Amino acid sequence: MHIISYKILTIMKKEKFIISIVLSLCIITSFLIAGLSFYYTKGPSKTISVVGLAENDFVSDLIVWNLSFTTQNMDMKEAYTKIKKQSIIVKDYLINKGLKENEFVFKAVSNYKSYRYEWNENAKRTFEIFDGYVLTQTVRIESHEVEKVEKVSREVSELLDADIQLDTREPEYYYTKLADLKIKMLAEASKDARNRAETITTNSGAKLKGLKTANMGVFQITAPNSSEENYTWGGAFNTSSKMKRASINMKLTYYVK
Repeated sequence: MHIISYKILTIMKKEKFIISIVLSLCIITSFLIAGLSFYYTKGPSKTISVVGLAENDFVSDLIVWNLSFTTQNMDMKEAYTKIKKQSIIVKDYLINKGLKENEFVFKAVSNYKSYRYEWNENAKRTFEIFDGYVLTQTVRIESHEVEKVEKVSREVSELLDADIQLDTREPEYYYTKLADLKIKMLAEASKDARNRAETITTNSGAKLKGLKTANMGVFQITAPNSSEENYTWGGAFNTSSKMKRASINMKLTYYVK
């Protein structure tokens, strides 16, 4: 009876030992699988980063030009009467040159008091003397007929013959389809970056796996072949040249194997 009990206890101990070994192996295997899974999914991966570039030359399709004229008179009412007459002359001139009325707008008249300073020998001091009211009228011209407005801007000095004191600025040039152009150039820059990455990996015996990150650079608009403009972190935006060059870059990072 004692012998049977001893054998049973021995068998039970062996079974517990075997079970503990199996459980230990299972735990070790689980940790091993988890470790390998982490290594392949979260562990360090080989990557390659490339920068693609796209450039596009285009012609501005919108011109903006501002001109102003000034009059001065000791009497405010007379000054306003004169500036109104000059406004009519300028308006007729622009229309006769082919501009449509919806292509220009007269801004509100601005005014200020002008003073001159004179030295008084008897008083041994300088006096401030009222010199009249100065009124300024600004006209903003905005048109898609770029060449037409350019021609008017070159000939506007003809108004000097009408005793109109002009102050003109250089025209500014814009492009109204920048959004579409930007999308097109992003695709071109991405394609260029992909080609660069494929060239590098092919020549090094590796292969691209998939895209990790994509970062868009700054959209720059400059005058073509100009050494006077520099690219800026915020993005250059040239308005002085009718001919423009847009550029953008894309930085792509790929997994490689």
